[in-house]
Amino acid sequence: MPIRLRKLFGGLTLIVLVVVWSLLAMAIAQFPVIKANAIVEAIYYAAAGLGWVLPAMPLVRWMSRP
Repeated sequence: MPIRLRKLFGGLTLIVLVVVWSLLAMAIAQFPVIKANAIVEAIYYAAAGLGWVLPAMPLVRWMSRP
Protein backbone atom coordinates (compact mmCIF):
# COMPACT_ATOMS: atom_id res chain seq x y z
CA MET A 1 0.00 0.00 0.00
CA PRO A 2 1.44 3.42 -0.88
CA ILE A 3 2.43 5.60 2.07
CA ARG A 4 0.04 8.40 1.08
CA LEU A 5 -2.93 6.04 1.13
CA ARG A 6 -1.77 4.51 4.40
CA LYS A 7 -1.53 7.98 5.98
CA LEU A 8 -4.99 8.87 4.69
CA PHE A 9 -6.56 5.73 6.18
CA GLY A 10 -4.54 6.10 9.37
CA GLY A 11 -5.48 9.75 9.79
CA LEU A 12 -9.17 9.06 9.33
CA THR A 13 -8.96 6.12 11.73
CA LEU A 14 -7.21 8.30 14.32
CA ILE A 15 -9.97 10.90 14.07
CA VAL A 16 -12.64 8.23 14.57
CA LEU A 17 -10.66 6.75 17.47
CA VAL A 18 -10.36 10.08 19.28
CA VAL A 19 -14.03 10.97 18.79
CA VAL A 20 -15.27 7.57 19.99
CA TRP A 21 -12.78 7.54 22.87
CA SER A 22 -13.84 10.99 24.06
CA LEU A 23 -17.55 10.18 23.88
CA LEU A 24 -17.04 6.97 25.86
CA ALA A 25 -14.84 8.77 28.38
CA MET A 26 -17.48 11.46 28.89
CA ALA A 27 -20.20 8.84 29.35
CA ILE A 28 -18.16 6.84 31.85
CA ALA A 29 -17.23 10.02 33.73
CA GLN A 30 -20.87 10.42 34.70
CA PHE A 31 -20.93 7.19 36.71
CA PRO A 32 -21.72 7.88 40.37
CA VAL A 33 -18.60 6.02 41.52
CA ILE A 34 -16.38 8.49 39.67
CA LYS A 35 -18.39 11.62 40.49
CA ALA A 36 -18.48 10.82 44.21
CA ASN A 37 -14.79 11.44 44.91
CA ALA A 38 -12.70 14.30 43.51
CA ILE A 39 -9.45 12.33 43.69
CA VAL A 40 -10.94 9.38 41.81
CA GLU A 41 -12.37 11.80 39.28
CA ALA A 42 -8.98 13.46 38.71
CA ILE A 43 -7.27 10.09 38.30
CA TYR A 44 -9.97 8.96 35.89
CA TYR A 45 -9.66 12.09 33.74
CA ALA A 46 -5.87 11.73 33.62
CA ALA A 47 -6.13 8.07 32.64
CA ALA A 48 -8.90 8.68 30.10
CA GLY A 49 -7.07 11.66 28.64
CA LEU A 50 -3.89 9.69 28.07
CA GLY A 51 -5.52 6.32 27.40
CA TRP A 52 -6.20 6.88 23.72
CA VAL A 53 -2.47 6.99 23.06
CA LEU A 54 -2.05 3.24 23.64
CA PRO A 55 -4.36 2.12 20.81
CA ALA A 56 -3.07 4.94 18.57
CA MET A 57 0.62 3.98 18.85
CA PRO A 58 0.44 0.86 16.64
CA LEU A 59 -1.63 2.78 14.10
CA VAL A 60 0.91 5.61 13.90
CA ARG A 61 3.73 3.07 13.66
CA TRP A 62 1.90 1.37 10.77
CA MET A 63 1.35 4.72 9.05
CA SER A 64 5.00 5.72 9.23
CA ARG A 65 6.70 2.53 8.09
CA PRO A 66 8.16 2.52 4.59
